[in-house]
Amino acid sequence: MTKAAAVLDYRAQARRRLPPFLFEYLDGGSYAEVTLRRNVAVLEQLALRQRVLTDVSAIDLTTTLFGAAQSLPVMLAPIGLAGMNARRGEVQAIRAANAAGIPFCLSTVSVCPLAEVAAAATAPFWFQLYMIRDRGLVRALLDEARQLGCSALVFTVDMPVPGARYRDYRSGLAGASGLGGTLRRFGQAMTHPEWALDVGVRGRPHHLGNVAPALGDKTGLEDFLGWMRTNFDSSVTWRDLDFIRSHWQGPLIIKGILDPADAREAARTGADGIVVSNHGGRQLDGVPATADALPAIVDAVGDALTVLADGGVRSGLDVVKLMALGAKGVLLGRAWAYALAANGEAGVAHVLRLIEAEMRVAMALCGRTRIADIDRSMLVSTAFQRQDSL
Repeated sequence: MTKAAAVLDYRAQARRRLPPFLFEYLDGGSYAEVTLRRNVAVLEQLALRQRVLTDVSAIDLTTTLFGAAQSLPVMLAPIGLAGMNARRGEVQAIRAANAAGIPFCLSTVSVCPLAEVAAAATAPFWFQLYMIRDRGLVRALLDEARQLGCSALVFTVDMPVPGARYRDYRSGLAGASGLGGTLRRFGQAMTHPEWALDVGVRGRPHHLGNVAPALGDKTGLEDFLGWMRTNFDSSVTWRDLDFIRSHWQGPLIIKGILDPADAREAARTGADGIVVSNHGGRQLDGVPATADALPAIVDAVGDALTVLADGGVRSGLDVVKLMALGAKGVLLGRAWAYALAANGEAGVAHVLRLIEAEMRVAMALCGRTRIADIDRSMLVSTAFQRQDSL
């Protein structure tokens, strides 16, 4: 099975296994989902340059990011509510990442809290931060992440307000509050008995571990969505990086950059890295695909910081393509979340093995043997790309 086929297969399995309100939350984007589709389409249209009669008997996929060696130039991106897709889902995911020798990034809005994930980890992991109005809670999260040995902080900046995700309203995750909404979601869960038993019953507690102190006894999904709308800080600016730096001394990676000017500002303010990202098409619909935005951003910052990317990655070839456009590493999002929902830790491990295998084949057939050898000369500019690239 190819990696692309595996992701599509896991997506189909996730659709069957998860209650609709959870699958649509995982699978959907904002508004008409133009950017969600664009992320995938642009990567599909990029053409790799095949080379022959080059010694490719020894392919080395290892790399070093932010001072840490890893076996592949990929990471598991932060996924909100991942612990609802499988029993204690973030714990299962970090075990797969650790076994594969790559970083795992825990979301602020994970089900499993920092301490639980740290107890399951065999290597340092990353923590993703949303800026919350309550700076005391932010300080507490950063302090805990540091004390538990998190090796990098990913600060997501493209969500001052949530994008309008209409699938969530249609599925009953959003806009269906009170007893009626609870009964609607309960009814969906009951039609998916495997999930209901494994996650709904055995996977408790279901509160969002990292922000549970702020939510108090309000543990429903509608409570979380309401809290997010009123407590994510829409007034945050570049000046707030001083606050973060005063409480975090490790590598700082800013996630959600799509414009070269913002990339240059991130470098100027002392960030160590950025993630070129449109939030998987879940925020402002109609913005460029990551693959379209990436080259200009790489050119704008040069070696001033480490550029990572995410969005639309469905294969090891997609990883190679984003790196050819200039990314030093690639974050996997839905690819691992679908696999987690379908088959837990084993599914995530399977996807990572296939990512590695497909990268090896792509590099060999492009005549490259090291990650450092991946560059834009590996891409062919075709008439199809020039005419049809979104």
